[in-house]
Amino acid sequence: MDTSLFGTPKRFFNTAGPVDCDINYCLPALERFDLNEILALIQQRRYFILHAPRQTGKTTYLKALAKHLNESGYYHCLYVNVEAGQAARGKVHDALQFILGEIAFEAMNNLQDTYLDSIWQHSLERRGAYGALNDMLSRWSSHTPKPIVLFMDEIDALIGDTLISVLRQLRSGYDKRPEGFPQSIILCGVRDVRDYRIFSDEQQAMILGGSAFNIKAESLRLSNFTQQEIATLYQQHTDTTGQRFAPGVIEMVWELTQGQPWLVNALAYEACFKIGKDHAQPITTEIIHEAKEHLILRRDTHLDQLTHKLTEERVQRVLVPLLQGESLYDYGATEPDIEYLVDLGLVRRSGTGIVIANAIYQEVIPRELTSITQLSLESTIRPAWYIAPDGSLDMHKLLTAFQAFFREHSEHWEDRFRYKEAGPQLLLQAFLQRIVNGGGRIEREYGLGRKRTDLLIVWRVGNETQRVVIEIKIQHKSREKTIAQGLPQTWEYMDKCGTTSGHLIIFDRTVGKPWEEKIYTRVEHYNGHEIVVWGV
Repeated sequence: MDTSLFGTPKRFFNTAGPVDCDINYCLPALERFDLNEILALIQQRRYFILHAPRQTGKTTYLKALAKHLNESGYYHCLYVNVEAGQAARGKVHDALQFILGEIAFEAMNNLQDTYLDSIWQHSLERRGAYGALNDMLSRWSSHTPKPIVLFMDEIDALIGDTLISVLRQLRSGYDKRPEGFPQSIILCGVRDVRDYRIFSDEQQAMILGGSAFNIKAESLRLSNFTQQEIATLYQQHTDTTGQRFAPGVIEMVWELTQGQPWLVNALAYEACFKIGKDHAQPITTEIIHEAKEHLILRRDTHLDQLTHKLTEERVQRVLVPLLQGESLYDYGATEPDIEYLVDLGLVRRSGTGIVIANAIYQEVIPRELTSITQLSLESTIRPAWYIAPDGSLDMHKLLTAFQAFFREHSEHWEDRFRYKEAGPQLLLQAFLQRIVNGGGRIEREYGLGRKRTDLLIVWRVGNETQRVVIEIKIQHKSREKTIAQGLPQTWEYMDKCGTTSGHLIIFDRTVGKPWEEKIYTRVEHYNGHEIVVWGV
């Protein structure tokens, strides 16, 4: 029996719930914001918003801040999570009954303050659901010698009239602070309250969060880890176990995650505690790639929550042109749509425009959109058919087979995609994914307005690596103009990826055009390199 599994747990990378630095590798929570800025806002009696995508460390930060404020001796600070109130949906009385009870319980449990437990039910009876929160907080503030600071986490989990009621009750007590209402309140969620679009069943109208809570002074966004912070976090594992991270690992993790905290921790946990259990051996880039594949195939909760959003229309308005390299304006996307995806963490703003947030999401999104297609292809396509005697991928045989497959099945398969406009690109990626699973990987690059999608197939051949660039374009102009545009783009990506193997695939979606005119193969040369052009 391994006696090390008893007693105090060894530290590990956290992937579920708030970080506990006693058992988790962690970065100092209070250093993730300018603490002096936060303290100044509280001192100035401000109400403000803290928001960030899910599992980025918001709860960990708020709990650390509450502890810091209480230990300062100046404030009576309470953290409360109101997410469970979501179950009541628009039933305001049921939701407020839970919220008031939860605030009272947390005050008693964490602050040893029993006052709220003695009054919250009376507030509900006295003022009803639409005034009970205001009444309880007013009486608590008047009773408590120190100024009260209240943190309400998962505020955007509340629904409809419940959320409207909570926001309005907080707003209506604002002018009584600090003697008769909390001095400062932080509302925490995925999105900025000004972006809430809340449907009121009672009013049969859409209420804007900014109008229901127009006392907000600031909106602060919790950022992802920097590359240096990833290195600092991983160094804690090395210091604890002696297990090293090989050169290039930190850079690879940064490229795969762009510092998204859950992904950073999940990759490390999979690599260090599942794959690389022998801590005498270093974690290599190959192990990180294997860990990434495990996360994607297992569809851990974080990734599952992310892909659930792909069904929303406003998400599709941004992702369809992004997957195709087209313009947002052609698909009716608006600035609020973009902000929504940024808040969810699906996309980010970069120097080149809007891009999918990180390399793992770039891979997850098309694989999720084509998951059923990939399962269906398992019974009709055998990867072994496209492997040459030397173990390399036979790209000519593979892409010739795709031309025939697309001709026969494209109309049927594209109708199955929720993202029908991106159907050709998604179908090609599903076909390629079926081939490379188990023997390699596909790296993807998308970008609005680029008029193309870049794929890099990385295939293991013994101790060597085969790297194949595939450039995807939709034929908008004539065939020759599309090829003339595509050749330098393909060469540019080949040069970037360090390979001489390049293929340009052009989808001709002209309605009524015979397949004999759409399907062709020809060899072109650009900057001294051979590029095979495939018409589909």
